Amino acid sequence: MPIKKYDLEDRLVAFAAQVAKFCKDLPNDITGQYYGNQLLRSGGSSALNFGEAQGTYSNKEYIYKASISLKELKESRVNLKILNKIGYGQNIGRTELLNEAEQLIKIIATIIKNKKQD
Repeated sequence: MPIKKYDLEDRLVAFAAQVAKFCKDLPNDITGQYYGNQLLRSGGSSALNFGEAQGTYSNKEYIYKASISLKELKESRVNLKILNKIGYGQNIGRTELLNEAEQLIKIIATIIKNKKQD
């Protein structure tokens, strides 16, 4: 399913869904469970916290929630890099998720920077 490039909330939701599908196929050993559970939480949390940011009443509150989303995306990125190093998960899915995480990090970091200037 191609990701729409113009709706950030939809992209974050699609990222969380793709993470969930990717984690489902990780090996069911201690390593796969550990990194899969971590990735599942951080990938989903990035979308959920961005959703909360949409309902904030001030720039300060928005920046706080968007910053949590950014932190979770960075955690997902590192997790995917670790999984890549150990060869866990489908290579194509891992590469696509890592690429999308990088793009989402750049977008949200820019939004936060711009909000701080408001």
